[in-house]
Amino acid sequence: MIDQAPILIIVVPLMCAFLTPILGQLNKKLCYFWVVSALTASVVFSVITLQVVLKSGAIHYYLGNWAPPWGIEYVIDHLNALMLVLVSSVALLVAIYSKKSVEQEVSGKTAFYTVFLLQVVGFLGIVITGDLFNLYVFLEIASLAGYGLIAAGEKGALIASFRYIIMGTVGACFYLLGVGYLYMVTGSLNIADLANILPDLYSSKVVLVAFAFFMVGIAIKMALFPLHVWLPDAYTRAPSSASALLAPLMTKVSIYVMIRIIFTVFKPCFSIETLPVAKIMVWVGIAAIIAGAIMALAQTDFKRMLCYIIVAEVGYMVGGIGLANPIAIKGAILHLLNDAVMTLGLFLVAGIITYKLKSHTLSDFHACFRKIPLTMIAFVIFALSIIGVPPTGGFFSKWYLIQGAVIAQNWSFVVVLLGSSLINVILFFRIIEIGYVFHDSDQNHSHGEKKITINEAPFSMLVPTLTVAISIILIGIYNQEIVKNIIQFAVPEL
Repeated sequence: MIDQAPILIIVVPLMCAFLTPILGQLNKKLCYFWVVSALTASVVFSVITLQVVLKSGAIHYYLGNWAPPWGIEYVIDHLNALMLVLVSSVALLVAIYSKKSVEQEVSGKTAFYTVFLLQVVGFLGIVITGDLFNLYVFLEIASLAGYGLIAAGEKGALIASFRYIIMGTVGACFYLLGVGYLYMVTGSLNIADLANILPDLYSSKVVLVAFAFFMVGIAIKMALFPLHVWLPDAYTRAPSSASALLAPLMTKVSIYVMIRIIFTVFKPCFSIETLPVAKIMVWVGIAAIIAGAIMALAQTDFKRMLCYIIVAEVGYMVGGIGLANPIAIKGAILHLLNDAVMTLGLFLVAGIITYKLKSHTLSDFHACFRKIPLTMIAFVIFALSIIGVPPTGGFFSKWYLIQGAVIAQNWSFVVVLLGSSLINVILFFRIIEIGYVFHDSDQNHSHGEKKITINEAPFSMLVPTLTVAISIILIGIYNQEIVKNIIQFAVPEL
């Protein structure tokens, strides 16, 4: 079983996705437990795989017993072993959380859970594969499933999904063109094989064009400013459970692909010395942070505000990678983990607000510290982590990024990082203030006291939210162990 864990991570949710419509015909209520069971198995196999990698090093799994480069190979090292655990765990928590949310917001429960599982399969496949074309296949599975999940949302979701389809298709085409050009000059699609062949071809114009196509295509997928225009409407209009799955993972998985292309398919020297890609990434990251923070300030819708925070957070990671020193790259990878958890938590809170009030504007937080106190405690923890307050995980990844920027003597990045944290203070303390405000309608006129009935979120929604809040604190407390045992092995030799 341990030897087959890498393939079971993918096969179990994939087969369950095919069987979900049949199960839904028998009893729609069973779909929820079916999905939770499938993703629980995926988490177990992901954890087993991570343990094997930590103990024995990278795993190479040949599909169909065909050896690479002719056959498709799954390669799991420290970086994507961590990503597998992250993706499967986030998916499981969202699946548990989704029960009440899906009942309220989605009409076709069976179809939703079928596409939900396919979405997770796409993310897991992107992370685990060691083949560029196989990665494209999983990228399309994830994209097509994402379009469907978003289209099932509130008013305006169809238009948002259509816009995402247009942008996503352009991004996928750019990526596929990059794959085609590399295959044209190398005759290989295996990532490890390409890494050995390409250094002698770095001067080829075909290779340069392929690299450019890769970077633009992935930038669209990760919503890197100014190619982010599809993201705010898509995640705002999507059902709460869909946005809670897509928002933490789509951009992070895309950033993972970017790391692989920059540091594995191509050697680090290519984007640092041969081309000025690293310097461009820093300045694009700075622009993304500034634009995301400013646009977040202008929002009155909570989910839309979170979407622009995601745009800024992408800038942190892209800029950190572009700084191109080990400390900054450690910070970018640690922030990838932290941001996925923080974003998940905030969208879970948004889903609870939507479930309770059928809306998700900032004014909906009125008196929430009295109405849903446990949810708001979790919200405060997520907010402090986004701001960068210890001992939450967000502080430590930002600290690494600042250290990396100082080492690189890029003071602009330091200033922008600190400035965005101050803007995050304004964003979240504005919501905290609203949460403590009471209107005259809350007054108990007979006694002159303010009374509000506690009406906490359902248990199935509250437990995952509190679990994520505890997780972001634990990541902060054990950040050194995560960096020493996992992340440092993912940093390339520069």
